[in-house]
Amino acid sequence: MSSVPLADAPAADLAREPHAVVRASRAAALAGLLALIALGLAWELWLAPTGSGTLALKVLPLALCVAGLLRHRMYTFRWLSMLVWLYFMEGVTRAYADTGIGRWLAVTEVVLSLWLFACSALYIRWRLRQARLAAAQA
Repeated sequence: MSSVPLADAPAADLAREPHAVVRASRAAALAGLLALIALGLAWELWLAPTGSGTLALKVLPLALCVAGLLRHRMYTFRWLSMLVWLYFMEGVTRAYADTGIGRWLAVTEVVLSLWLFACSALYIRWRLRQARLAAAQA
């Protein structure tokens, strides 16, 4: 992206290249999403499995979001920002009920859920701001 400030950039530049905050928040959201997927799989398959490992399927909705985040799909970010609260609730519940390593895994799930929500919200906010500026300059 050029060194022109965002407010002075032509509308064509705004449509082509995402702002630095948009790129950074997408990368942070993607990292948080992949970490939450890895945590869910490791938790239910190796670290502290509950049952026969079928609870590892809980990461399937998260895995479906990876492609949308890679493609900068606003719908995926919005959907994910709502979906992540289910994992937050599971983490809070299991942090209260579990003991030992299960409790620490649940606390990690809560932290990753909050991280993912914050990054998604930042991404959405900046994409909408960028679209408003592009529309105003068009």
